[in-house]
Amino acid sequence: MRTLTGLLAGAALALLAGAAAQAADAIPTTPEAGSFKLGIEPWLGYGQWDVADSKGLFKANGLADVQIVNFTEDKDINAALASGQLDGANIATHTAMGMIAAGLPIKVVLLLDVSMTADAIIAGKDVTSIADLKGKQVAFEEGTTSDILLKYALAKNGMSIADVQPVPMPAADAGSALIAGKVPVAVTYEPYLTAAMGQNKDVKLLFPASNDPGLISDVLVVRDDVIKSKPGQVLAMIKSWDAALKDYKADTPGGRAIISKAVGDTVENLNTAFDGVKYYSLAENKTALTGDFSTKTFADVEAAAKNAGLLTADVTPAQMIDADFVAAAAQ
Repeated sequence: MRTLTGLLAGAALALLAGAAAQAADAIPTTPEAGSFKLGIEPWLGYGQWDVADSKGLFKANGLADVQIVNFTEDKDINAALASGQLDGANIATHTAMGMIAAGLPIKVVLLLDVSMTADAIIAGKDVTSIADLKGKQVAFEEGTTSDILLKYALAKNGMSIADVQPVPMPAADAGSALIAGKVPVAVTYEPYLTAAMGQNKDVKLLFPASNDPGLISDVLVVRDDVIKSKPGQVLAMIKSWDAALKDYKADTPGGRAIISKAVGDTVENLNTAFDGVKYYSLAENKTALTGDFSTKTFADVEAAAKNAGLLTADVTPAQMIDADFVAAAAQ
């Protein structure tokens, strides 16, 4: 039975690959005229767009007018995307799922980054395992990636949020609450993780996001109408991301300086955050979007988002992912 299932799955993937190749061939290699409006927030995971902008890589790929539109809150970038004010946006994977479940006509066209150790549960010396969280106060920001990470870790250990005492607060304050002794456990992200561990040698990483790579991840989404009307621009955007990442790898200090300035912080404060994030190249996207990301990672994020109350309806990879542009860019 296992062999038959594998053969059937292999045949299905082969058919999908053939269809994707045909679709990729139909995408124009010359960008259409006009602007491309890209929504972004001050998170370094989106930083290769800033490198592309600074190094003239958009224009090098035929994009005459890429407008990077900055937002500070999820709700504002989500509303701008929904109302058609943006062509595309950088958002968390679970956010994209929620939008698609709500009927917003968008597709994921590129996996941008995955948080490895830049998001984590941290704890003091008296907590050495997730099981030790039972009955304890945990500081975290509800409705965010911290919420997802905590509930995922609990579920993996046969527990639920009912087994702990939630202490809702912004992620920026959670580490400080742990240091001050107000809570024994906190869920937060860089640079707050490094700051907390630097101030107290007893504070340690208890459960980093790297325990399930992709659980905390970000994607580029594009509106369906833009995919139809400006496919050449979408393709050029993906090529620009990959060109920026190659530039970043060739001159990492310079790239980090560009990104740090764009997010409003210093390289020194963000170095550990950079180290805890994995950027995805075009080649890695070609494998991931039709591989692990659309199977294991997708299922894990969907389950975690539902468990966190951030997703109330089922979403399928076919509804969410359009891998044609990555396939075309890799040709």
